[in-house]
Amino acid sequence: QVQLVESGGGLVQAGGSLRLSCAASGRTGNYAMGWFRQAPGKEREFVAGITWGGGRTDYADSVKGRFTISRDNAKNLVYLQMNSLRPDDTAVYYCAAGPNVVAYRRGTYWGQGTQVTVSS
Repeated sequence: QVQLVESGGGLVQAGGSLRLSCAASGRTGNYAMGWFRQAPGKEREFVAGITWGGGRTDYADSVKGRFTISRDNAKNLVYLQMNSLRPDDTAVYYCAAGPNVVAYRRGTYWGQGTQVTVSS
């Protein structure tokens, strides 16, 4: 089992920045990790992913150039730096872990989510 706990969400004005953190525990092994989000009335969507060693990252087109994913395996932490935030980035952001996060944009283990609200 893998436990994931997100933090760092909040309310920010358009153009601002936030950094989300995800603390992983349990049998994390060499899983890829990533971030997904779900806006009201919409399906959950992939945002960004990173392989265990950090050598490969993947981003949704909508966040490329604005968001950066990184990880610190020594601390079992994954980060999502979000810059130039827009109102359509408003969503609950979920941390995910698993073997297919980067390869297929699919999570196996999930956190509880953290709310990000961007005001115009």
